[in-house]
Amino acid sequence: MITFAIIFAISYIWHALGITLGYHRLLSHRSFKANKFLEYVLVLGGYLAFEGSPIWWIAIHRAHHKHVDTPQDPHTPLLGWWESLYGWMMKDTYPNHIVPAKSCPDLMQDPIYKFLEQDGNWKRNHALALVLNLLFRAIIWATFGWMPALASLFAGVIVLQVPLLLNFVCHIPKLGYKNYESNNDGVNVWWVGILALGEGWHNNHHEYPGAARNGFKWFEIDMSWYFLLLFRSLGLASNINPGPKELYTKKVQIRKVRRRYSRRLSRAA
Repeated sequence: MITFAIIFAISYIWHALGITLGYHRLLSHRSFKANKFLEYVLVLGGYLAFEGSPIWWIAIHRAHHKHVDTPQDPHTPLLGWWESLYGWMMKDTYPNHIVPAKSCPDLMQDPIYKFLEQDGNWKRNHALALVLNLLFRAIIWATFGWMPALASLFAGVIVLQVPLLLNFVCHIPKLGYKNYESNNDGVNVWWVGILALGEGWHNNHHEYPGAARNGFKWFEIDMSWYFLLLFRSLGLASNINPGPKELYTKKVQIRKVRRRYSRRLSRAA
């Protein structure tokens, strides 16, 4: 049981960092630079958590920021809980307003990412991801036994739920708080911040999407940020965007929100 727990914990951290640092802060927002070795190790961790094609993931996320909490936001809770959590993935291809060739030209140059994208066909994209994920666990089983394979599979499935949950929970104002006034419903939710290794400080992220750091206050723990500092010390990461300057002054001044904001679909249309 201890062996299972250790493998699960290591797998969870790798897969979660693959999403937080690989898919999100590196590829989606280019908040730091990484050599190809670190980039592929991180992205592989995210891909093996059933996250799907990096181009698909990044195109959806960039659209989320561009159209946040409007009908064109792919997974806003304003469209309903099912659509926000899972329904948005059950499509055949991209909606008309999301064109990866335009929103992700940087990623289209990578032959590996382009292959995993499967020409924008979501069913083929997801099917390929499922096959490669299960093949990875099958190799672990054949090499090390069923326990490491099961721990890895369990970690991947759990990590998959975290960003899906974040899309929903961190855009419901009553479930969190805001450090910054904003024109969207993004809020900081402490327990999502823990599960997602720092991604749950969502109001902070929407205020400074290009920052490699999401936790701004002393209690907003951002494990992904600490790992990124470690990677920089090892010479694997550079050009890190540390976030707003007020975080590094003697007296941190963060604008407090005095009202909750909730954009209605009728107003956003």
